[in-house]
Amino acid sequence: MLDRITASLPSLAPAEQRVGKLCLSDPRAFAKLPVSELAERAHVSKPTVVRFCRSVGYDGLADFKRKLAGTVNEGVPFIHRSVDADDKIGDVMVKVIDNTVAAFLKYRNEASTLAMDRAVNALMEAYRQGRQVPFFGVGNSGIVAQDGQHKFFRLGVNTAAYSDGHMQVMCASVLRSGDCVVVISNSGRTRDLMDACDIARKNGATTIVITASGSPLARAGHIHLNADHPEGFDKYSPMVSRLLHLMIVDILATAVALRIGSNTLQPLLSEMRQNLRSKRYS
Repeated sequence: MLDRITASLPSLAPAEQRVGKLCLSDPRAFAKLPVSELAERAHVSKPTVVRFCRSVGYDGLADFKRKLAGTVNEGVPFIHRSVDADDKIGDVMVKVIDNTVAAFLKYRNEASTLAMDRAVNALMEAYRQGRQVPFFGVGNSGIVAQDGQHKFFRLGVNTAAYSDGHMQVMCASVLRSGDCVVVISNSGRTRDLMDACDIARKNGATTIVITASGSPLARAGHIHLNADHPEGFDKYSPMVSRLLHLMIVDILATAVALRIGSNTLQPLLSEMRQNLRSKRYS
């Protein structure tokens, strides 16, 4: 959570930056102090404190302080443990699992339920209108985009996945108001994804971006679902980011499925399972 605040500081207004720096200087005290005291210490108004919390992706001051307290008190191992060439298999297993668990717990503490709710609402609106819901990603994020397509088409959503930059631009060019595109990126700095996101947004489509806080892509989308994790962009980093992105897609798919309802989905999924029986050994 503190890493996320640090990454977001440059994009905040000067007054909100003062609130962020106050939080970083003593997060434990920030989580306990009343809003009037926080405003006085940061030399800002009380509404500015609340705006800061929302600017960094939380539902308000209460939500921010609750998750901040969880971050500083739970002792979650947020420090990335790099995998080394001379590690034994047991060491590799422990490090990979620890890094993944840490990223998941970090996301649980930091995730904005407001942003997730907005994303689910946008996806549901596109579903109800029979509009397009494409997924964009390149490299490892392209694999996550394919997983998103697989999960959402089973729900009856008009979806597709594109990992080629040219195809992403072509798809974005035909999107219109009512469509909803999900753009996935570990770094949030991939030029092809930025271009496609900009085109989709200009054409009126709702853009949901799953990426790191403070990145160009995070600022380009209508709805930002932060995917921050405690590691650098070295050759091993896609391991954790891919799993984190997959989890976020799972949350979206589960929430959409619940809103569609079992009365609609059960006949569709039952027919699908029936038609797949011939593909399996009995």
